[in-house]
Amino acid sequence: MAKRMLFVYNPRAGKAQIRSNLLDIIDTFVKAGYEVTAYPTQAAGDAVKAVQERRAGYDIVVCSGGDGTLDEVVTGMMKSQERLPIGYVPAGSTNDFANSLRIPKNMLQAADVVVNGRTFACDVGKFNYSIFIYVAAFGIFTDVSYGTPQDTKNVLGHAAYLIEGVKRLPSVRSYPLKITCNGEVIEGEFLYGMVTNSHSVGGFRGITGQNVALDDGLFEVTLIRKPTNPLDINNIIRALVDKRVNSEHIYTFTTEKLKVESEDPVAWTLDGEYGGEHCAVVVESWHQALEIRVPQEME
Repeated sequence: MAKRMLFVYNPRAGKAQIRSNLLDIIDTFVKAGYEVTAYPTQAAGDAVKAVQERRAGYDIVVCSGGDGTLDEVVTGMMKSQERLPIGYVPAGSTNDFANSLRIPKNMLQAADVVVNGRTFACDVGKFNYSIFIYVAAFGIFTDVSYGTPQDTKNVLGHAAYLIEGVKRLPSVRSYPLKITCNGEVIEGEFLYGMVTNSHSVGGFRGITGQNVALDDGLFEVTLIRKPTNPLDINNIIRALVDKRVNSEHIYTFTTEKLKVESEDPVAWTLDGEYGGEHCAVVVESWHQALEIRVPQEME
């Protein structure tokens, strides 16, 4: 009896590159013994509904698109009574989480991983009543990573992220925050914060910390305080470039859960998409809550 697959894809992701690969991808799935139901999304939120409202009988849900499409599929799965393994064929422009999982950029190779790889149980992030896969962030750098051309990233790497952000420091807004985690309270004015479960953010590897594990139940947290003078700005840049764990203006730590409170609403991004404005958020790790297909050789 054929296994059943729901294949949800965003036909517009990554300059619509799936269009030239779609038939070969489906052929790969069928040759592996799957009966495939293809669902092309038409608007934001479609993938959540397609997964959450699916009828019983599927063995796996596979998605193709960018990190936003994956985020929607995972959200739909986590809100479902029956959770199935997820396969991912990346087709976006950044694909941070796919890079962390060592899923190939080549779409046909990624499709092969879906059918011939192994299942990996990774953590999922809860953000109040929302879900994210690899990053929840606020402040100065949240749109820098997605607005920086990939060619610039390739040439300058980590420095490109910093250069683009530093251009905005003189006029950037800061947020007075109270952050509670690990039994401690941190208060002050912050330019930026990110809670991550990924080896890269916005296409930049190595900015989320060392020894990152996607299944340890812990987030990597980075917070940057507001500088008060040009010397503070230089110290922040130097600490970021050197990737120092902590400095006078930068906090980095790991945690299972944290609460962020502010008097005025703060705009957040979740997996690179707008996550709303909030005065209080609770971010919590959902330990090994998601089964996703990865290459056999992934560490």
